[in-house]
Amino acid sequence: MRKLFASLVLITSCFLSQVAIAGPKVEFKTTLGNFVVELDDVKAPKTTANFLKYVNSGFYNGTIFHRVIDGFMIQGGGFTPDLTQKPTDAPVASEAQNGLKNNVYTIAMARTSDPDSATSQFFINVNNNQNLDYPNAMGNGYTVFGRVISGTQTIDAIRKVPTMVAPAPRIGRMADVPSKTVIIESATLLK
Repeated sequence: MRKLFASLVLITSCFLSQVAIAGPKVEFKTTLGNFVVELDDVKAPKTTANFLKYVNSGFYNGTIFHRVIDGFMIQGGGFTPDLTQKPTDAPVASEAQNGLKNNVYTIAMARTSDPDSATSQFFINVNNNQNLDYPNAMGNGYTVFGRVISGTQTIDAIRKVPTMVAPAPRIGRMADVPSKTVIIESATLLK
């Protein structure tokens, strides 16, 4: 009886610890299907808060996946279908040293060469991209802040869309733009 009770206590504590570390979940509805990401607000609290601010404001609704490189990543969260870049809030400080890795189906923040320049754009790794982990050749990395927990078939469909070089009215030509526009219809925090 004691062994049974001890086993039940162990199982219950394991279950409760898993529930306790589960982070916020965001559902994306796109023109190619839906997917859900779970965010790590413990290891990437600033990045998660920044991302959720954009989600909760409706910023991502109507944006596109504007950069797709099969075997590498899909990037979105900053441009409208006519390739106009949306204005953003101030950048968030890098949390690339958090121990999370740019593994397949993880979500990370896109940025410029300045590690502290991430705003709204994010990417989902479609490969294990160790070269993006901290520390990389440039001494910094890209902040991973969650992972896709359902809808990986949607990610795979997006990464397979043929791409092109497209003119963008304000910033010159853009490479790796999907030839079939993939719109984020909505991004919603799940309760």
